[in-house]
Amino acid sequence: MQVYVELALLENFCMDFTLLYCAKLVCKNRASFWRVAFAAAIGACFAVVFPLFKLKGVWAVTVKLISGAAICALAGKFKGFKAYFKLTGVFCAFTFVLGGAMIAIFSLAGLEYTGGTGYTLSTVPIGIPLFGALILIICARKIAKKLKKADKTTVNCRIFSGGKSVEISGFFDSGNSVYSSGRPVSVIPLTAALKIVDESLLNEEVKIHTVAGSKKIKIFTADKIEIYSGEKTETVKDVKIGISPRPVGGAVLHPDLLEE
Repeated sequence: MQVYVELALLENFCMDFTLLYCAKLVCKNRASFWRVAFAAAIGACFAVVFPLFKLKGVWAVTVKLISGAAICALAGKFKGFKAYFKLTGVFCAFTFVLGGAMIAIFSLAGLEYTGGTGYTLSTVPIGIPLFGALILIICARKIAKKLKKADKTTVNCRIFSGGKSVEISGFFDSGNSVYSSGRPVSVIPLTAALKIVDESLLNEEVKIHTVAGSKKIKIFTADKIEIYSGEKTETVKDVKIGISPRPVGGAVLHPDLLEE
């Protein structure tokens, strides 16, 4: 079989980019376009070179899994191992779904499937993988949209600081992108903050961006926050808390808070 390396690179890059982009979308990872593109390029190079090693069986599967984990590490921005494993898991899930769909399409169209060679796409009409990628992106967007709506679900939480605590309702806001020293910042009203911290001791500030413009708000580090969702309790220690001088309808929790 004659293989054009340039075409194989382009096709594998497009598929890897699609898979990584969809995983990024669903996991709400804040990696840039160029970061994802770079990871996809590395994955494409590996896919083209891989057949030269002529690995089979367990070794082939192991090397492919390691390469997948590696490009996921390159593609995303992570605050901890939990976020990394989440992105990798979603990437693998989308890979299996797309791979299964491609095999089904090959079978229905009477095309030869040459899985494992690294050059599968070069032997089929370009419209087939593009159609599969389009469907995957549409599904990923729908999943991300549903997850975004779920983020608005109200939860109860208790914030502990200096031997005091305050209970407040809140929600995870995917629009909250505030960080301080690389740590996500959740925001609570001043009235709630004054129950657990002395305002005169608030010396740290962080800049936030709102529809009305940019401004600075006071922040402090709470001992921990407990988030209650049904019978489940999530605990995050040493959490950054911002203070809004105006009512914000409860605690505006950072989407990356539980990734700490």
